[in-house]
Amino acid sequence: MPSPLDAPTATLADFVTRADPAAVPHTVRHEATRSLVNVLGCALGGARDAATRLLWSALQPCAGAPAATLLVTGERTDALTAALVNGYASNILDFDDTHLATVIHPGPPVFSALLALAEWLQASTVAGAGGAGLPPAPARSPVSGDDLLHAFLLGMEVACRTGVAIGPGHYARGWHITGTCGVLGAAAGAARLLRLDAARTTAALGIAATQAGGLSEMMGGMCKTFNIARAGREGLAAALLAARGFTSSQRALEAPRGFAHVLADGLDREALVGELGERWEAGRNTYKPYPCGIVLHPLIDACLDLVQAHDLQPAQIAAVDLQVHPLVLKLTWRTDPQDGLASKLSYTHAAAVALVQRDAGVAQFSDECARNTQVVAMRSRIRAVEDASLASDQVQATIRMNDGRQFSTRVEHACGSLDNPLGDDALSRKFRALADPALGAQQAQRALDLAWGVATLPAAGELARACAATAMA
Repeated sequence: MPSPLDAPTATLADFVTRADPAAVPHTVRHEATRSLVNVLGCALGGARDAATRLLWSALQPCAGAPAATLLVTGERTDALTAALVNGYASNILDFDDTHLATVIHPGPPVFSALLALAEWLQASTVAGAGGAGLPPAPARSPVSGDDLLHAFLLGMEVACRTGVAIGPGHYARGWHITGTCGVLGAAAGAARLLRLDAARTTAALGIAATQAGGLSEMMGGMCKTFNIARAGREGLAAALLAARGFTSSQRALEAPRGFAHVLADGLDREALVGELGERWEAGRNTYKPYPCGIVLHPLIDACLDLVQAHDLQPAQIAAVDLQVHPLVLKLTWRTDPQDGLASKLSYTHAAAVALVQRDAGVAQFSDECARNTQVVAMRSRIRAVEDASLASDQVQATIRMNDGRQFSTRVEHACGSLDNPLGDDALSRKFRALADPALGAQQAQRALDLAWGVATLPAAGELARACAATAMA
């Protein structure tokens, strides 16, 4: 009898098809809910960002029949475009989730694809095939919130397992791993919502794999988030194609000229399909307290701790010395960022805003703050050196004062890491901080309540409409 390791793409597809929601441990299911709350809050916060609006304005003239909602604005467009725009909003603030073992942000591509699909299927059920200007949908029953949550979990699991299975060589080649693995997760989740059988789910994974892309060179600009948003759209497209009988290789992930061997150094089949349903990578998701590259979070914690504990004034600080994990300098080397997007991947900026403004929120990673004279001046006093003995959630920081005093601290586990996670209350506060300016306090609270209670919703598409600014008018 062939082993599941002999055909990992098909094995993964079969798991997506057969996985029983009742067999998911409560802790894992709750983590999926936390991931959903987090990504929805990030999307609401990013929906009005200038880059998100630019993306939509450029594509709007080519958009298809209205079938899904753009968050916050309430504008309607086709499901694929909604997945793209909402996915872009989910990541543009760099405030989304992170699977630390792979540095994948699984929430945005998977959630944006599934929310658009759920809403389209619900609208098609109400209007009938092709009714109300809608294209014919491949299924007719509304997607429940419970179905959405389970598909979301499975999609994130596929994305994260794939990232683990292709190892660090993939990232080292310059691929943007959320773009490349996120498309597989979106395809898997959408296939589950469409109730595809194992053969068609295998095809969906293959169609997604051949679309996988995204260059790390795009970090620090608008295209970084486009990599992630596009993964959601193309993953949804892959599942829709497979639903209609579009075929692909059945060995897309493991074949010699397939995903893992072309984009990486090979495939760890055990990491991909071992202990399916027992070991949950999606249950190890984490959530950011600061809207910037996650490798910056330890040094932000350290600088905030020191400046607040000793009431240090910026003019008194002569120099800041940081010992950091090697990824900090590899990913956030920009010492003089000129705009908000670049500042999110700048170790000097992250430390400077903590020291000067005693905060590291959305406003601290804006275009305006990137050019703030006090922040710019502080950036020049900050130096970092690699220390391979440090974990990615650790840092050693020393601040040297003009009068000769020194203050040091070591962060063992950054806020938001697996060993120091954001609790449910902290996630709710984060959601409200992002959603209140977009929706108003009353509607933001309603959206938050729906997100925490997503498993009880009879129709998941209601979540999107509840997050439109006109929803309660």
